[in-house]
Amino acid sequence: MHERRIIPLLLWLALLFAWAPDAVASNLQRQFNTAYSEFHALAKDAKRGQFRSHWLDVEKRFLDIYKANTNGSLAPKALYYLGRVHEELGQRSFLAADFETSCDYYQRMATRFPKHPWADDCLYRRAVIQLERLKRPDRAYVDLLNIEHNHKDGDMYDKAVALLRKMDAQNATSAPARAAPAPAAVAPSPSLAPPASSAQAQAAQSQTRSPGQPALLNQVRYHSTDDYTRVVIDMSGEAGFKWQLLEADKKGELPTRLYVDLMNTELSSEAARDQTVKDGILKQIRTGQNTPTSARVVLDFNAFKDYKVFQLHEPFRVVVDVYGPGAPQVVAAKPAPAQPAQAAPKAAPVQKSAAQKSSTAKKSDSMKPDAAQRQQASSLIEQLGLTVKTIMIDPGHGGKDVGAAANGLYEKDIVLRAAKIIGAKLEARGFRVLYTRTTDVFIPLEERTAMANVRKADLFLSIHCNAVEDPAANGLEVYSLNLARTQDAVRVAARENAVSAKRISDLQIILTDLMLNSKVKESKDLAGQVQGNILKSVRPKYPLRDRKQREAPFYVLMGAKMPAILIELGYLTNPEEAKRLSNQEYLARMADGIVNGVVAYKTTIERYASR
Repeated sequence: MHERRIIPLLLWLALLFAWAPDAVASNLQRQFNTAYSEFHALAKDAKRGQFRSHWLDVEKRFLDIYKANTNGSLAPKALYYLGRVHEELGQRSFLAADFETSCDYYQRMATRFPKHPWADDCLYRRAVIQLERLKRPDRAYVDLLNIEHNHKDGDMYDKAVALLRKMDAQNATSAPARAAPAPAAVAPSPSLAPPASSAQAQAAQSQTRSPGQPALLNQVRYHSTDDYTRVVIDMSGEAGFKWQLLEADKKGELPTRLYVDLMNTELSSEAARDQTVKDGILKQIRTGQNTPTSARVVLDFNAFKDYKVFQLHEPFRVVVDVYGPGAPQVVAAKPAPAQPAQAAPKAAPVQKSAAQKSSTAKKSDSMKPDAAQRQQASSLIEQLGLTVKTIMIDPGHGGKDVGAAANGLYEKDIVLRAAKIIGAKLEARGFRVLYTRTTDVFIPLEERTAMANVRKADLFLSIHCNAVEDPAANGLEVYSLNLARTQDAVRVAARENAVSAKRISDLQIILTDLMLNSKVKESKDLAGQVQGNILKSVRPKYPLRDRKQREAPFYVLMGAKMPAILIELGYLTNPEEAKRLSNQEYLARMADGIVNGVVAYKTTIERYASR
């Protein structure tokens, strides 16, 4: 009897559950249609559109739709209209904050749903806002490049390309005289770099192929440790590539592996051999001619957690960063709690009795951590990567790469001398110091941060000197890794990366993904401490222009697992500043400022251990 009742009930419940998702989706669609209608009605109603509250009501409707199913078919459309709401609001309020919020929603939509037909619309609208409302042409350029590279079939492609060409034409006619020429198109000025030797020219020719010929896979190199590996695939020229991660088979016969296919590429004799790797992550690197027109590189893993793949240019190479299960968690150092914006009025002081004072003192003492608690806090801070014990100093350039050359000085020599002074002073303060180079040798840019990652450095300091064609330019600049926000930042990054300014714009697209796991905020904080302390140290005796803390996409900082900065000590092209940079006492003062900045940063992030 009970079975007869239960079976119909179960059938009814099954039908209910089968119908429920459709009912929810249908309800969300109705909500979206209502919000859509309200948005367009409000946009046309000049009187109601003047009131912020009406726009915020519409925002809430779209936000509720998005939150109801963040992966559903309506989620990207809701994000798009959230951007539209704040764009319309900004056009009425003239507040930069509204346009910033609009850009944020557009970026979130394009990042979370890159294949959606509206993704290119978000990027284009964001680019126009950046260009016309927020006056950030560099960021607009990045969004437009993203459309040109990744949304060729989108309805915004033609508009994006047209705006890109317009911006290129404007830059060509209005670029400042001090802007560095594109290295690939114009020979460097003799005052900025010496001519390459014939031996160097022959070496360069041996690594390249004629246009139209297949590219050569010259070699595969790596830096490795138990929880991090960087693999670099060196090419003779640019080539299209794709990659795929293959999970380990259930029988355990095949490990987790990642393969990279390089189109229109042939193996060189040096690259056509497998490499066994003895570390905690990478087991083996295999190379082969996968098809007559494509080469393949396969990475076999012992252990695996995450990876990033990106390309660098001039020379072209593909970089794979691999992180193992033991890689430390990326945790941002939190600033001290901010004081309330509006503090409550203070009450009149109340006199305490001796007994009350004694009780208060005892309570305060009881709240202080004991020795065991302090040790536990210190251990936790170390586990989270918030200690500063080991510092890697990177003297820029070296060997065949002389860097800037002006007023009888080579950048590679000045920065090596400065690096050793900085290192000695850091060691005197109790730090362990490592160097990417201590002699005049060439090290590829991407190997420098890899060396810091492998040696588990806590900070990375890259030391450089600046150069422009304007001999009057002078001053100190300290950079952290981020998108370039000014033409000067693009110029400096192009020179230090040894690429053209156009390549920097291309690189910023890659950087938006790489920065998700980088210590961007910590690096910016470190740069600020170093910038301020150098000025304090040098200015009592020498004039030093503050060119402010800046951000730009430097190859040498990309992929660093620790806070990393690049310091431009001064301009070799300025006769007076070049004279000071060749002075040992001046370099010592700059070194004191750098060391004081590092100590100040260390004190800030380790303050919790002393509480």
